[in-house]
Amino acid sequence: MAKSSWKDIAATAQELRDASISRIYPPVPDVPQKLANNVTNIPKQLLTTDEILITETLPEDLLPSLASGKITSTAVVNAFLRRAGLAQKLTNCITEVLPEEALSRAKYLDDYYHEHGSPLGPLHGLPISVKEHIGMKGKGLNAGFVSWWDHKGEEDAHVLRILWRAGCVFYARTTQPQTLMHLETSNNLYGVTVNPFNRDLTSGGSSGGEGALLGLRGSCLGIGSDIGGSVRSPAANCGLYGFRPTSYRVPVRGWSSTMLGEEQIVAVTGPLSASLEGIKLFMRTIIAAKPWLVEPSCLPLPWKNAELEQPIARGKNLKVAMLWSDDVVRPHPPILRALKEVAQKLEKVTTIEITDWSPYNHDEAWEIIASLYFPDGAQEEINAIDASGEPWRPLSRFIIQENPHVKHLSVEEVWHWTNRREEYRRKYAEHWNQTATSIGPDGEPADMVDVILAPVGPGAAPPLDSAKYWGYTSQWNLLDYPALVFPVSKVDPEVDKVEEGYEPMNEKDAFNYRLYEPEVYRDAPVSLQLIGRRYEDEKVIDALDYIKAQIGLPFTTFT
Repeated sequence: MAKSSWKDIAATAQELRDASISRIYPPVPDVPQKLANNVTNIPKQLLTTDEILITETLPEDLLPSLASGKITSTAVVNAFLRRAGLAQKLTNCITEVLPEEALSRAKYLDDYYHEHGSPLGPLHGLPISVKEHIGMKGKGLNAGFVSWWDHKGEEDAHVLRILWRAGCVFYARTTQPQTLMHLETSNNLYGVTVNPFNRDLTSGGSSGGEGALLGLRGSCLGIGSDIGGSVRSPAANCGLYGFRPTSYRVPVRGWSSTMLGEEQIVAVTGPLSASLEGIKLFMRTIIAAKPWLVEPSCLPLPWKNAELEQPIARGKNLKVAMLWSDDVVRPHPPILRALKEVAQKLEKVTTIEITDWSPYNHDEAWEIIASLYFPDGAQEEINAIDASGEPWRPLSRFIIQENPHVKHLSVEEVWHWTNRREEYRRKYAEHWNQTATSIGPDGEPADMVDVILAPVGPGAAPPLDSAKYWGYTSQWNLLDYPALVFPVSKVDPEVDKVEEGYEPMNEKDAFNYRLYEPEVYRDAPVSLQLIGRRYEDEKVIDALDYIKAQIGLPFTTFT
């Protein structure tokens, strides 16, 4: 039998996706042939009043209604299926929907509630969307490679099994880029996923399908992965909350990707949500299941009582350090405006102290992490792409073929770069320790900066195929620091003017400076991130919760 061409395989993939959407009932409405750049209001024009109400309800508000029987899981799942179908037509974010499985599960949960008078678990009836490379038993598992199209999940990923036992419903699987190593989402199976707030811009990556789906409220809670910004980039680009936890807190067993077993730069599973409470729900549910008993690489760290981690609960101010620039690439005007607006409001809060964060050799951090991303010289990625004859996507070429740090490393060279990583981590910890204003009872530094408030990228969502600067996210992957993205505002071309006369620091900075044309970025969400020290995940989440309450974040609406 002749080998199928990559185009034939891609056509099959798209046919199966479209067929899955066609099985949603009532049928997903057609969208206008001519679309505006900002399509976030279109679902409100095409869905029923009840469907709009359900899909625009935050997860923390949906769950009480499901747990009390006020609303059925079947009604909720149907609403999210139809909105997910619309999201696909508007942004190309879906690899498949699962109407039969999802509605069967929803009926089971409704019957359970009717019989027992109580919910099955803490996530009873809640629809959750999933990035495609997080495996589902018997489902495709291609990780963005055409040659992997026939790969199937041997089991449900560990993280999915935990959420399933908690009562959730899986109903949609979402797009990812070729190689999984883009801060955008484009592959040759499904094409390009675009940003719902401005279709000329990227939804981010590599969890960009999740970003676009949640941005259109075709989901309220989704699962992605992050090795260089792959949860945070889509969250930031699409006006969402996204969390990169410290490594080994959330299970990763059951993924599909190249270089499985590589431990120099550890990828993590993380949530994206329409709300901060959704992030909390995800993390608490996962940690409460004690994943370390099944996946020994997970650390046996119960979820800490946030009040114990919050300095304010101990009568001390929350210390927030502002990272205005990493001194490699200067952020665009909308990002600088968001930083200034947040800082000005924080300065008025008597229980919060603001200081500036001095970046410590962030250019060196990129050299180290870029040298450790592909210790086999990216041979596994090259083989996976070339096996089908599919073309290289522009950002695959950028991160592999045009990346001077991609080399086949000997064992001794892997040791060298791993030692460089550890030394850099030590120096950064020392840098953080120097913010201490007192000494603890055992001579340890005390009263240090609690969290860093920083850009998520050098701009809002960039034009397609131009997300080439990873430093604002990969920095924290190298250090393995937890980082939490949150929405602030949107690009306003009338306010966010070009910085005329700015002299770029280097070629990367010049590339980013040339990208910014205010009108091109119109309506793009503007987001920031909060970063904490390793394994202070709860502290970061609690700090953002406190900051949100004090200054009223976000400063605009995203639905």
